Amino acid sequence: MTYKSKLQYDSSRIHAAALYCSDGRLGEHFDDFLQNGLNLPRYDRLCLPGGPACVAGHPQAHLEEGGVVDELQFLVQVHKLKRVVLIAHQGCAFYSNRLELKEPRLELVQKADLVRAAAFVHRVTSLSNIEAFYARFDGTDINFEPVQV
Repeated sequence: MTYKSKLQYDSSRIHAAALYCSDGRLGEHFDDFLQNGLNLPRYDRLCLPGGPACVAGHPQAHLEEGGVVDELQFLVQVHKLKRVVLIAHQGCAFYSNRLELKEPRLELVQKADLVRAAAFVHRVTSLSNIEAFYARFDGTDINFEPVQV
């Protein structure tokens, strides 16, 4: 069966990418924030468990780090990236399972990781326009809070 998208194709690039967790429960929220909150339609996506945690220096993410570096460098070169947005989210299973962290330390490490990840992305891409956000649940809504990097 063939499915035809009702969305019209736009070949123009916006020169921005986002690195965030692959948790499917948040995918639409990430899209909404990036497309409507930051006005980044058609942004390039790098999604994997833990998102920015994979470039924050954790030995448990050593293999993922190499792949993310390759992807970022490719996107900078070929898609002419000028901006990268990093997003971590409350209750991330990468932190609770792979890194075995619990609240309140989990959130503190996530925010510190956003700072480390921003420095890493700058180092491997030479980009200076790097932003970070923490997605927090407040019952039924998700709020994206800026994190100073």
